[in-house]
Amino acid sequence: MYRALWRSPLRFIVSSSSSSKFRPTLSRELGRSGIDNGGSGGCSCSRSVTTLIGNEFIQCQDESTRKVLQEKIIDALRSGERPGASALLSKLIHGNNPLSADDFHGVLKYCARSPDPVFVMETYSAMCKNEINLDSRSLLFIVQALCNGGHLDKASEFIQALGGNDSISPLLPVYNYFLGACVKTRNENYASRCLELMDQRRVGKNEITYAALLKLAVLQRNLPSVNEILKHYVDHYSLSILSLRKFIWSFTRLGDLKSAYELLQHMVALASIGELFVKFKSGKLHFTRLDIPIPSSTQTRSEKVALGGVNDHTVSLMVDAHGKSNGIESSNVVLPKGQSNNIPATRILRWSFNDVIHACGQSKNSELAEQLMLQMQNLGLVPSSHTYDGFIRAVAFPGAYEYGMTLLKVMQQKNLKPYNSTLATVSAYCSKAFQVDLAEHLLDQVSECSYAYPFNNLLAACDSLDQPERAVRVLARMKQLNLRPDMRTYELLFSLFGNVNAPYEEGNMLSQVDCCKRINAIEMDMVRNGLQHSPISTRNVVTESPRAEGMVNEMIRRLQRAENMYLETPTYNIVLQSLLEANETNMVIKIFKRMKACGYPADAATYNIMIDCCSIIHSYKSACALVSMMIRDGFSPKAVTFTALMKILLNDESFEEALNLLDQAASEGIHLDVLSYNTVLRKAFEKE
Repeated sequence: MYRALWRSPLRFIVSSSSSSKFRPTLSRELGRSGIDNGGSGGCSCSRSVTTLIGNEFIQCQDESTRKVLQEKIIDALRSGERPGASALLSKLIHGNNPLSADDFHGVLKYCARSPDPVFVMETYSAMCKNEINLDSRSLLFIVQALCNGGHLDKASEFIQALGGNDSISPLLPVYNYFLGACVKTRNENYASRCLELMDQRRVGKNEITYAALLKLAVLQRNLPSVNEILKHYVDHYSLSILSLRKFIWSFTRLGDLKSAYELLQHMVALASIGELFVKFKSGKLHFTRLDIPIPSSTQTRSEKVALGGVNDHTVSLMVDAHGKSNGIESSNVVLPKGQSNNIPATRILRWSFNDVIHACGQSKNSELAEQLMLQMQNLGLVPSSHTYDGFIRAVAFPGAYEYGMTLLKVMQQKNLKPYNSTLATVSAYCSKAFQVDLAEHLLDQVSECSYAYPFNNLLAACDSLDQPERAVRVLARMKQLNLRPDMRTYELLFSLFGNVNAPYEEGNMLSQVDCCKRINAIEMDMVRNGLQHSPISTRNVVTESPRAEGMVNEMIRRLQRAENMYLETPTYNIVLQSLLEANETNMVIKIFKRMKACGYPADAATYNIMIDCCSIIHSYKSACALVSMMIRDGFSPKAVTFTALMKILLNDESFEEALNLLDQAASEGIHLDVLSYNTVLRKAFEKE
């Protein structure tokens, strides 16, 4: 997509060897003056000023001309005229008067926002060749362009190469931005390298750094690191509601509901005494207090909090160490008069309450969720649709779906539109309680859905209640929402539509043909969605549907076709039992042999089916061989086993041996059922 980012190796561009004719330096001042490296081959100041004794004059290019050239370069890049932009950049570079990094800020800033990592490196290369010093803004724009353009590797090389030069050292905002980009792209390796560089170069940390470290810890699912970050943070900063918001978010994402709740109460306490330190600026929340970076210390172990050791301090002890929340009962805390109208504080408090309530929904902690909702009302915080989304997940469950419906009515009274996820959650609970009318009504109100579980729950209820007509409507609704079925959906479809006749009705030729058409149609749709049979769907297709319709040949055909996949032993057992009921003893023996040859393990049910088969073919010898195999495989004969063996002996009129089996079962502690005794009594009656 882009041409090569580097026309020459990065190490050449920033090389500090004596053979280099330039050494780009970084201006640490807020003004426009640069820092000369003092070498004969070093760059001049960021803004060249030449003073002659007796005749002072300032050598500079017309500032308006330079601004116009920058605007033309940006316009060319916007219109896709890259050759024209390169030509204009060359014109800007080769002016008659010295340039500074400030003269490239507009171009570099545009490349950072576009992003355009190719042109930003072209600009940087041109600056280096003309010995134009970098300043802090230029360096930040270059790193932003590389990160936003997806070139974290090049940004990492750039930061590392510049840091290796004695004259250039990236400032903390550069590391913060790169660290944030690593977290955003879930790249833990580059984040680790960045933290190592910050540690080696003793850059320090500020609140932005801690926010990135928290996100990294959440990405790594590392709860001990979050505790360590909090401990390190409170050693240097006073907790504000905005910083508490970030820690609460981290704890809720990692499932530490207790710590999140304690910090939430601390946040409420701070809000009650008016310690907010936040305001809206450009549509975003910002600290109103100064964010002074924490200098790096020699205790490197505590600085590697995002990657390192586990700390056993609890959150409550950390908070108590600052004396902010000792002795404060949450039920007694209220916002000052008029404070509920403070927009930044209200939003942050509500967001944090929402985070904890959603965590309650994940852990099904209905008691705490109800307590938090009551506290929000006492504080004058109005619950939002997002609040109710988490609250309903916490308090509504299959046995209490009525509560979920009641909460939806409350939202309607407050003119709050429920989220699609809220409707889907309540619908799923209604389906599990077999309230299919309510469940279908709620799903009809869903305008968008990215997961199939609420529809699967309703399909499962339709299957249990034998309502295929409703299932057809559910499928139509899924298609209307462009919702892709998952494997569970197809498993339910095979169960719902795999047989045509009502339960306990025998299949006929027409129903069997219709059944095959349905199964084939479902399988074709499953293949179109890139899914293969699961063990459950295989069992439904191979055994349940053909068995319900009495299609023995279809069952055998599908079994043979499915044997290239892994079939579970219960699937074979159903096939064997179905064939045995159809008196297909030869096919039963054939499939059992193929099952053993393919390495599928037989279980106790398999052996009992085969022993029952031996009773039909009157082969006591084969039955004894199966019992021997059964015992070798670790399965003890049960009552059904002895019954089948006695049936064979009685058919051969071996009454004495059958009675011996009765005695043997009693001696082994096997309690024979009535069917076993009836078998003996019936044969004795026939003999009389």
